Amino acid sequence: MKNLKKLLALLVTGLMLIAAAGCGDSAGSGSASKAASGSGSGGKQITMGFSQIGAESEWRTANTESIKQAAKDAGINLQFSDAQQKQENQIKAIRSFIAQGVDVIAFVPIVETGWDTVLKEAKDAKIPVIVVDRDVKLNDDSLYVAKIGTDSVAEGKKVFNWIDEYMAKQNKQPRSGNQYNVVILEGTVGSSVAIGREAGFKDAMAAAQDGSKYNILASQTGEFTRQKGQEVMESFLKSDRDKIDILFAQNDDMALGAIQAIEAAGLKPGKDITIISIDGVKGMFQAMIEGKSNCTVECNPLQGPLLMETAKKVLNGESVDKLVYVDEGIFPADVAEKTLPERKY
Repeated sequence: MKNLKKLLALLVTGLMLIAAAGCGDSAGSGSASKAASGSGSGGKQITMGFSQIGAESEWRTANTESIKQAAKDAGINLQFSDAQQKQENQIKAIRSFIAQGVDVIAFVPIVETGWDTVLKEAKDAKIPVIVVDRDVKLNDDSLYVAKIGTDSVAEGKKVFNWIDEYMAKQNKQPRSGNQYNVVILEGTVGSSVAIGREAGFKDAMAAAQDGSKYNILASQTGEFTRQKGQEVMESFLKSDRDKIDILFAQNDDMALGAIQAIEAAGLKPGKDITIISIDGVKGMFQAMIEGKSNCTVECNPLQGPLLMETAKKVLNGESVDKLVYVDEGIFPADVAEKTLPERKY
Protein backbone atom coordinates (compact mmCIF):
# COMPACT_ATOMS: atom_id res chain seq x y z
CA MET A 1 0.00 0.00 0.00
CA LYS A 2 2.82 2.38 0.90
CA ASN A 3 4.55 1.57 -2.38
CA LEU A 4 1.33 2.29 -4.31
CA LYS A 5 0.96 5.71 -2.63
CA LYS A 6 4.59 6.56 -3.45
CA LEU A 7 4.02 5.57 -7.09
CA LEU A 8 0.88 7.70 -7.36
CA ALA A 9 2.71 10.68 -5.81
CA LEU A 10 5.53 10.35 -8.32
CA LEU A 11 3.06 10.16 -11.24
CA VAL A 12 1.22 13.31 -10.07
CA THR A 13 4.51 15.20 -9.64
CA GLY A 14 5.63 14.17 -13.13
CA LEU A 15 2.36 15.30 -14.72
CA MET A 16 2.60 18.67 -12.94
CA LEU A 17 6.17 19.19 -14.23
CA ILE A 18 5.09 18.36 -17.81
CA ALA A 19 2.14 20.78 -17.58
CA ALA A 20 4.39 23.54 -16.23
CA ALA A 21 6.93 22.98 -19.00
CA GLY A 22 4.13 23.11 -21.58
CA CYS A 23 2.88 26.44 -20.24
CA GLY A 24 6.41 27.84 -20.28
CA ASP A 25 6.91 26.89 -23.95
CA SER A 26 3.58 28.45 -24.90
CA ALA A 27 4.36 31.72 -23.14
CA GLY A 28 7.83 31.87 -24.68
CA SER A 29 6.42 31.23 -28.14
CA GLY A 30 3.78 33.94 -27.71
CA SER A 31 6.34 36.49 -26.51
CA ALA A 32 8.62 35.74 -29.43
CA SER A 33 5.71 36.15 -31.83
CA LYS A 34 4.76 39.46 -30.29
CA ALA A 35 8.34 40.72 -30.32
CA ALA A 36 8.54 39.93 -34.03
CA SER A 37 5.38 41.91 -34.74
CA GLY A 38 5.95 45.39 -33.44
CA SER A 39 6.61 45.13 -29.74
CA GLY A 40 8.83 47.39 -27.69
CA SER A 41 11.13 46.50 -24.84
CA GLY A 42 8.10 45.85 -22.60
CA GLY A 43 6.80 43.10 -24.89
CA LYS A 44 3.49 44.84 -25.74
CA GLN A 45 2.44 45.95 -29.20
CA ILE A 46 3.69 49.43 -30.09
CA THR A 47 1.07 52.11 -30.68
CA MET A 48 2.16 55.06 -32.80
CA GLY A 49 0.17 58.27 -33.12
CA PHE A 50 0.83 59.80 -36.55
CA SER A 51 -0.37 63.20 -37.82
CA GLN A 52 -0.20 63.74 -41.58
CA ILE A 53 -0.63 67.22 -43.06
CA GLY A 54 -3.25 66.19 -45.61
CA ALA A 55 -3.46 64.87 -49.18
CA GLU A 56 -2.45 67.89 -51.24
CA SER A 57 -0.53 66.00 -53.92
CA GLU A 58 0.31 62.70 -55.57
CA TRP A 59 3.54 62.72 -53.56
CA ARG A 60 1.73 63.12 -50.23
CA THR A 61 -0.60 60.23 -51.05
CA ALA A 62 2.44 58.01 -51.67
CA ASN A 63 3.98 59.20 -48.39
CA THR A 64 0.83 58.29 -46.45
CA GLU A 65 0.53 54.89 -48.11
CA SER A 66 4.18 54.13 -47.32
CA ILE A 67 3.68 54.91 -43.63
CA LYS A 68 0.44 52.93 -43.32
CA GLN A 69 1.88 49.88 -45.09
CA ALA A 70 5.13 49.99 -43.12
CA ALA A 71 3.21 50.11 -39.83
CA LYS A 72 1.17 47.09 -40.90
CA ASP A 73 4.30 45.18 -41.97
CA ALA A 74 6.02 46.01 -38.67
CA GLY A 75 3.00 45.00 -36.57
CA ILE A 76 2.67 48.51 -35.17
CA ASN A 77 -0.75 49.84 -34.22
CA LEU A 78 -1.01 53.13 -36.15
CA GLN A 79 -3.38 55.82 -34.92
CA PHE A 80 -3.60 58.01 -38.05
CA SER A 81 -4.83 61.61 -38.17
CA ASP A 82 -5.28 63.84 -41.25
CA ALA A 83 -4.75 67.52 -40.37
CA GLN A 84 -6.29 68.81 -43.61
CA GLN A 85 -3.56 71.46 -43.95
CA LYS A 86 -4.27 73.07 -40.57
CA GLN A 87 -1.66 73.33 -37.84
CA GLU A 88 -4.32 73.60 -35.14
CA ASN A 89 -5.64 70.18 -36.21
CA GLN A 90 -2.16 68.69 -35.81
CA ILE A 91 -1.75 70.18 -32.35
CA LYS A 92 -5.14 68.75 -31.33
CA ALA A 93 -4.13 65.35 -32.72
CA ILE A 94 -0.82 65.33 -30.82
CA ARG A 95 -2.63 66.24 -27.58
CA SER A 96 -5.10 63.44 -28.25
CA PHE A 97 -2.22 60.99 -28.73
CA ILE A 98 -0.73 62.14 -25.43
CA ALA A 99 -4.09 61.65 -23.67
CA GLN A 100 -4.37 58.14 -25.15
CA GLY A 101 -0.91 57.28 -23.83
CA VAL A 102 0.54 56.11 -27.15
CA ASP A 103 4.10 54.76 -27.13
CA VAL A 104 5.52 57.13 -29.75
CA ILE A 105 4.31 60.15 -31.73
CA ALA A 106 5.33 61.00 -35.30
CA PHE A 107 4.15 63.90 -37.41
CA VAL A 108 4.78 65.85 -40.62
CA PRO A 109 4.84 69.52 -39.54
CA ILE A 110 2.77 71.77 -41.79
CA VAL A 111 4.92 74.77 -40.86
CA GLU A 112 8.27 75.13 -39.09
CA THR A 113 7.26 77.04 -35.97
CA GLY A 114 4.67 76.88 -33.19
CA TRP A 115 5.42 73.39 -31.86
CA ASP A 116 7.33 74.05 -28.63
CA THR A 117 4.40 73.91 -26.22
CA VAL A 118 2.74 70.74 -27.47
CA LEU A 119 6.02 68.87 -27.90
CA LYS A 120 6.98 69.86 -24.34
CA GLU A 121 3.72 68.24 -23.23
CA ALA A 122 4.73 65.03 -25.06
CA LYS A 123 8.18 65.08 -23.44
CA ASP A 124 6.64 65.61 -19.98
CA ALA A 125 4.44 62.57 -20.66
CA LYS A 126 7.62 60.62 -21.56
CA ILE A 127 6.40 59.98 -25.13
CA PRO A 128 9.20 60.25 -27.72
CA VAL A 129 8.47 62.33 -30.85
CA ILE A 130 9.80 61.70 -34.36
CA VAL A 131 9.58 64.47 -36.97
CA VAL A 132 8.90 63.20 -40.49
CA ASP A 133 9.60 64.73 -43.92
CA ARG A 134 9.66 68.44 -42.99
CA ASP A 135 11.67 70.40 -40.43
CA VAL A 136 10.74 72.21 -37.23
CA LYS A 137 12.29 75.21 -35.48
CA LEU A 138 12.29 74.78 -31.71
CA ASN A 139 13.89 76.49 -28.73
CA ASP A 140 14.82 73.05 -27.43
CA ASP A 141 15.82 70.33 -29.92
CA SER A 142 15.53 67.67 -27.22
CA LEU A 143 11.73 67.86 -27.72
CA TYR A 144 12.12 65.36 -30.57
CA VAL A 145 14.36 62.30 -30.79
CA ALA A 146 14.90 62.12 -34.56
CA LYS A 147 13.96 63.68 -37.88
CA ILE A 148 13.45 61.45 -40.91
CA GLY A 149 12.99 62.84 -44.38
CA THR A 150 14.55 64.82 -47.18
CA ASP A 151 17.06 67.65 -47.56
CA SER A 152 15.02 70.49 -49.08
CA VAL A 153 17.99 72.88 -49.31
CA ALA A 154 19.97 70.29 -51.29
CA GLU A 155 16.95 69.78 -53.56
CA GLY A 156 16.80 73.50 -54.34
CA LYS A 157 20.52 73.54 -55.16
CA LYS A 158 20.11 70.54 -57.47
CA VAL A 159 17.37 72.40 -59.35
CA PHE A 160 19.48 75.46 -60.10
CA ASN A 161 22.63 73.49 -60.93
CA TRP A 162 20.72 71.30 -63.38
CA ILE A 163 19.12 74.36 -65.03
CA ASP A 164 22.44 76.15 -65.37
CA GLU A 165 24.07 73.14 -67.03
CA TYR A 166 21.06 72.46 -69.26
CA MET A 167 20.71 76.02 -70.57
CA ALA A 168 24.39 76.05 -71.51
CA LYS A 169 24.33 72.62 -73.19
CA GLN A 170 21.21 73.45 -75.19
CA ASN A 171 22.60 76.91 -76.07
CA LYS A 172 19.28 78.39 -74.98
CA GLN A 173 18.90 82.12 -75.55
CA PRO A 174 16.78 84.41 -73.37
CA ARG A 175 13.39 85.17 -74.90
CA SER A 176 13.67 88.80 -73.79
CA GLY A 177 16.73 90.84 -72.82
CA ASN A 178 20.10 89.45 -71.73
CA GLN A 179 19.01 87.36 -68.74
CA TYR A 180 17.04 84.17 -68.31
CA ASN A 181 13.80 85.12 -66.58
CA VAL A 182 12.73 82.59 -63.94
CA VAL A 183 9.29 82.27 -62.33
CA ILE A 184 8.90 80.20 -59.17
CA LEU A 185 5.84 78.39 -57.89
CA GLU A 186 6.44 78.19 -54.15
CA GLY A 187 5.00 75.64 -51.74
CA THR A 188 2.96 76.25 -48.59
CA VAL A 189 3.92 79.53 -46.96
CA GLY A 190 5.95 78.94 -43.79
CA SER A 191 6.65 75.27 -44.51
CA SER A 192 10.25 74.16 -44.06
CA VAL A 193 10.29 72.48 -47.45
CA ALA A 194 9.27 75.66 -49.30
CA ILE A 195 11.75 77.74 -47.32
CA GLY A 196 14.56 75.22 -47.86
CA ARG A 197 14.00 74.76 -51.59
CA GLU A 198 13.92 78.50 -52.19
CA ALA A 199 17.07 79.03 -50.10
CA GLY A 200 18.92 76.21 -51.86
CA PHE A 201 17.99 77.54 -55.30
CA LYS A 202 19.04 81.11 -54.49
CA ASP A 203 22.25 80.00 -52.75
CA ALA A 204 23.29 77.98 -55.80
CA MET A 205 22.43 80.87 -58.11
CA ALA A 206 24.52 83.28 -56.02
CA ALA A 207 27.44 80.86 -55.97
CA ALA A 208 27.37 80.12 -59.71
CA GLN A 209 30.06 81.64 -61.89
CA ASP A 210 27.42 83.03 -64.25
CA GLY A 211 24.55 83.34 -61.79
CA SER A 212 23.98 86.93 -62.90
CA LYS A 213 22.53 85.54 -66.14
CA TYR A 214 19.40 84.60 -64.19
CA ASN A 215 16.67 86.92 -62.99
CA ILE A 216 13.80 85.82 -60.74
CA LEU A 217 10.94 87.58 -62.48
CA ALA A 218 8.15 86.44 -60.14
CA SER A 219 7.70 84.10 -57.20
CA GLN A 220 4.39 83.18 -55.58
CA THR A 221 2.88 80.34 -53.59
CA GLY A 222 0.92 77.67 -55.44
CA GLU A 223 0.25 75.90 -52.13
CA PHE A 224 1.68 72.62 -53.46
CA THR A 225 -1.57 71.92 -55.36
CA ARG A 226 -2.20 71.41 -59.08
CA GLN A 227 -5.17 73.77 -59.21
CA LYS A 228 -3.36 76.63 -57.48
CA GLY A 229 -0.24 76.02 -59.59
CA GLN A 230 -2.36 76.47 -62.71
CA GLU A 231 -3.99 79.63 -61.36
CA VAL A 232 -0.71 81.30 -60.39
CA MET A 233 0.96 80.35 -63.69
CA GLU A 234 -1.96 81.92 -65.53
CA SER A 235 -1.34 85.18 -63.68
CA PHE A 236 2.40 85.01 -64.47
CA LEU A 237 1.60 84.54 -68.16
CA LYS A 238 -0.90 87.40 -68.29
CA SER A 239 1.77 89.89 -67.28
CA ASP A 240 4.94 88.30 -68.71
CA ARG A 241 3.91 85.78 -71.38
CA ASP A 242 6.81 86.57 -73.73
CA LYS A 243 9.48 87.03 -71.05
CA ILE A 244 9.42 83.77 -69.09
CA ASP A 245 12.30 81.39 -69.90
CA ILE A 246 12.23 79.00 -66.94
CA LEU A 247 9.63 77.68 -64.52
CA PHE A 248 10.82 76.25 -61.21
CA ALA A 249 7.90 74.57 -59.45
CA GLN A 250 8.62 73.45 -55.91
CA ASN A 251 6.60 70.30 -56.48
CA ASP A 252 5.43 68.27 -59.47
CA ASP A 253 1.72 68.83 -58.92
CA MET A 254 2.09 72.60 -59.28
CA ALA A 255 4.18 72.04 -62.41
CA LEU A 256 1.48 69.82 -63.90
CA GLY A 257 -1.08 72.55 -63.28
CA ALA A 258 1.26 75.14 -64.79
CA ILE A 259 1.67 73.02 -67.94
CA GLN A 260 -2.08 73.35 -68.53
CA ALA A 261 -1.85 77.13 -68.16
CA ILE A 262 1.13 77.34 -70.55
CA GLU A 263 -0.68 75.31 -73.21
CA ALA A 264 -3.82 77.41 -72.80
CA ALA A 265 -1.67 80.51 -73.42
CA GLY A 266 -0.56 79.09 -76.77
CA LEU A 267 2.97 78.20 -75.71
CA LYS A 268 4.79 74.86 -75.68
CA PRO A 269 5.74 73.71 -72.16
CA GLY A 270 9.20 72.17 -72.07
CA LYS A 271 10.21 74.07 -75.21
CA ASP A 272 9.17 77.71 -75.03
CA ILE A 273 9.47 77.54 -71.26
CA THR A 274 11.98 75.18 -69.64
CA ILE A 275 10.29 73.40 -66.71
CA ILE A 276 11.89 71.76 -63.71
CA SER A 277 10.12 70.63 -60.53
CA ILE A 278 10.67 68.53 -57.43
CA ASP A 279 9.16 65.22 -56.29
CA GLY A 280 9.57 62.60 -59.00
CA VAL A 281 5.98 61.33 -59.23
CA LYS A 282 4.74 59.20 -62.12
CA GLY A 283 2.59 62.02 -63.52
CA MET A 284 5.67 64.15 -64.08
CA PHE A 285 7.53 61.30 -65.78
CA GLN A 286 4.61 60.97 -68.18
CA ALA A 287 4.72 64.73 -68.85
CA MET A 288 8.43 64.47 -69.64
CA ILE A 289 7.81 61.54 -72.01
CA GLU A 290 5.28 63.76 -73.82
CA GLY A 291 7.91 66.52 -74.08
CA LYS A 292 6.04 68.89 -71.75
CA SER A 293 8.62 69.10 -68.97
CA ASN A 294 12.39 68.88 -68.77
CA CYS A 295 13.46 67.51 -65.39
CA THR A 296 12.29 66.45 -61.94
CA VAL A 297 14.45 66.32 -58.84
CA GLU A 298 13.43 63.41 -56.64
CA CYS A 299 11.97 63.90 -53.18
CA ASN A 300 11.50 60.37 -51.89
CA PRO A 301 8.14 59.85 -50.09
CA LEU A 302 8.76 56.20 -49.17
CA GLN A 303 9.74 57.00 -45.60
CA GLY A 304 7.53 54.49 -43.76
CA PRO A 305 9.97 51.59 -43.27
CA LEU A 306 12.68 53.91 -41.90
CA LEU A 307 10.15 55.55 -39.56
CA MET A 308 9.00 52.22 -38.10
CA GLU A 309 12.57 50.95 -37.75
CA THR A 310 13.57 54.16 -35.95
CA ALA A 311 10.54 54.03 -33.63
CA LYS A 312 11.39 50.48 -32.55
CA LYS A 313 15.00 51.42 -31.87
CA VAL A 314 13.97 54.43 -29.78
CA LEU A 315 11.53 52.39 -27.70
CA ASN A 316 14.13 49.67 -27.18
CA GLY A 317 16.56 52.25 -25.80
CA GLU A 318 18.92 52.10 -28.79
CA SER A 319 20.73 55.21 -30.01
CA VAL A 320 19.54 56.74 -33.30
CA ASP A 321 20.87 59.54 -35.48
CA LYS A 322 19.15 62.88 -34.91
CA LEU A 323 18.87 63.46 -38.66
CA VAL A 324 18.33 60.76 -41.29
CA TYR A 325 17.86 61.56 -45.00
CA VAL A 326 16.45 59.15 -47.58
CA ASP A 327 18.24 58.64 -50.93
CA GLU A 328 17.18 60.87 -53.86
CA GLY A 329 18.16 61.37 -57.51
CA ILE A 330 17.74 63.68 -60.52
CA PHE A 331 15.69 62.58 -63.54
CA PRO A 332 15.87 64.59 -66.78
CA ALA A 333 13.40 64.02 -69.63
CA ASP A 334 15.77 61.81 -71.64
CA VAL A 335 15.59 59.03 -69.03
CA ALA A 336 11.86 59.34 -68.26
CA GLU A 337 10.55 56.62 -70.58
CA LYS A 338 13.12 54.08 -69.40
CA THR A 339 12.67 54.97 -65.73
CA LEU A 340 8.87 55.24 -65.48
CA PRO A 341 8.19 51.46 -65.23
CA GLU A 342 10.55 51.30 -62.23
CA ARG A 343 8.83 54.09 -60.30
CA LYS A 344 6.96 53.10 -57.13
CA TYR A 345 5.04 56.38 -56.78
